[in-house]
Amino acid sequence: MPRLSSPTTAAGVGPAPQKPRFEVADIVREYGAAFRATPHVSHEQARVRHAIAQCRTAALGGHVEVCKACGTEQLSYTSCRNRHCPKCQGSARAKWLTPEQALLLPVPYFHVVFTLPHALNPLMRVNPRALYNLLFQAAVQTLQKFAGDPTHLGAELGITAVLHTWGQTLTEHVHVHCIVTGGGLSLDGTQWRPSHPRFLFAVEALGQVFRGKYLAGLRRLRKQHRLHFAGESAAWAADAAWTTFLSQVQERPWVVYAKPPWGGPAQVLKYLSRYTHRVAISNARLVFVGDGVVRFRYKNYAAGGTTKIMELRAEEFLRRFLLHVVPPRFVRLRHLGL
Repeated sequence: MPRLSSPTTAAGVGPAPQKPRFEVADIVREYGAAFRATPHVSHEQARVRHAIAQCRTAALGGHVEVCKACGTEQLSYTSCRNRHCPKCQGSARAKWLTPEQALLLPVPYFHVVFTLPHALNPLMRVNPRALYNLLFQAAVQTLQKFAGDPTHLGAELGITAVLHTWGQTLTEHVHVHCIVTGGGLSLDGTQWRPSHPRFLFAVEALGQVFRGKYLAGLRRLRKQHRLHFAGESAAWAADAAWTTFLSQVQERPWVVYAKPPWGGPAQVLKYLSRYTHRVAISNARLVFVGDGVVRFRYKNYAAGGTTKIMELRAEEFLRRFLLHVVPPRFVRLRHLGL
């Protein structure tokens, strides 16, 4: 065991929060060897898996906390601080919240979600950085196009956008959550122009513009030879197949969803804190790990949001979990516009 740091004093150290019965780290440690034998594990996925396995264990060292009042000692191991680790996001979220308060305006905020069709998933697996960046660009440019039009608002919005790549069952469901000011600063910078109190922009029109901007970006990336084709997307490298693929994707409706606005910044901050540092699955959702399987809770939105239990082989669970590892230094949370 690595030598711990010298004892430190922590006044008023209370009991540690109750540990979940099962953790993603348990699955990695118990079944990681079998998963490593599967093909197509990227270097970044392997690094994340290794970090989660070592998080808050003797492998990373630690320190001793001592209560001034009673002398009780508590051993605390070091966190891995990996942004994909379910155990490390609570502290990261708490540190993020305080400075974030200064960025919120005393106005209503809307929540708008831009979702990519699942047909694009094979292409995103081999081009995550380029296509996730394109998602941010297309979503923000769509909002700015509507906001800048004097017939709609004629103003610059404030936008906070957060990338999520997963659905409730850990399958690929790439979307970006946008928290948008209910109004904006006029284009000449002289006045605040509020939006309708219960309505921002028509979601069907947003979806059409979003689709056009994203597909235009795809065409541009391919023309610049910045798209890779491999695996399921390999067939689209040919010109004819690429044209057919884009036509099929364009024929489908692209989903943009908007929720009613919140009352003010306090509600927005509480909501944002649940989304900004979320990972594909929390330890609290795990209900059983053993016998080579993992069971976890999920919400079935097709059945009215009822909670159900899904069972997966441990290797399949890890495969799905690691699908949502984003490229190194990729920024998942962005402030744009006003």
